[in-house]
Amino acid sequence: MAAMLRSVHLYDPISAHTRTDFATLRQGMTVQEALAAIRQHGVGERIVYFYVLDDDDRLAGVVPTRRLLIAKLESPLSEIMIRQVVAIPDSATVVEACEFFLLHKFLAFPVVDEQRHMTGVVEIGLFTDEVFDLAEREQSDAIFEALGFRLAQVRDASPLTAFRYRFPWLLATITSGSLCAMLASVYEVTLAQSLVLAFFLTLVLGLGESVSIQSMTVTIQALRVAQPTLRGYFRQLWRETATALLLGLGSGLAVGLVVWIWRGEGLAAMAIGSGILLSLMTACAFGLSVPSLLHALKLDPKIAAGPITLALTDIFTLLFYFSLAAIIL
Repeated sequence: MAAMLRSVHLYDPISAHTRTDFATLRQGMTVQEALAAIRQHGVGERIVYFYVLDDDDRLAGVVPTRRLLIAKLESPLSEIMIRQVVAIPDSATVVEACEFFLLHKFLAFPVVDEQRHMTGVVEIGLFTDEVFDLAEREQSDAIFEALGFRLAQVRDASPLTAFRYRFPWLLATITSGSLCAMLASVYEVTLAQSLVLAFFLTLVLGLGESVSIQSMTVTIQALRVAQPTLRGYFRQLWRETATALLLGLGSGLAVGLVVWIWRGEGLAAMAIGSGILLSLMTACAFGLSVPSLLHALKLDPKIAAGPITLALTDIFTLLFYFSLAAIIL
């Protein structure tokens, strides 16, 4: 058994390593009916969760064993089950399944197809310590993926091969940086009127990039867990907008207060604070929208989302920052 587990390859499809003897219950059952069905049909020794299916055999919820045992017999399963089920898509690889275990800390996950029909269950016992060590090392790839390339592609590559992988994405940074420089030159007069704008330019760009990367990371994780929908996108956009508004207000007020206390320039403080507010709201929108769009176009959001999101964030941050300064000052 141990030898078989050690043979699991990180990039195998997870569907090749799932268990099919999982326990399912029907959503219309009561606890008493569920327990009777379990006694009649029996369950395996390793059952941790009972998965609840609706009338169309789609995954509707999950009931932990302890919750099933302590619930009142007359309670319907629909009342005690957990509806927000984290499921692994059957198209995932073993390393992606490892990320689910590391992120959510569950003992098992259902594996589902695009219609949410269960195809199997993957348990934490599938993975040896050796595989988990490898999975943890894989997390270092995320840093490089955000810059537009995979660590595995350049770890043992020649200098020329590494150049071929890395330079195209550096070109994206060079292009966006050049556009930002040209954009700043349009506002030379505004900068001359208030030099303090230049002092805080790096801070404003850094805030926008940090927020956009945070939103992008959350979005990519969400895309791995559930199939995206247009309705879900707008719901998430509303949530991100509300979050960005709070982040922008807090950051804008803090930086504006620093400018006002340090330089005594009220209008400059208002311009910088307002620019931060708009730039952070835009950064959140790009962090959500870019990976969602790439996913919809069947592209890998982990690879291209980073450079594109950062480039758009920098350009629009400068545009709002200098435009508001020109209006207010």
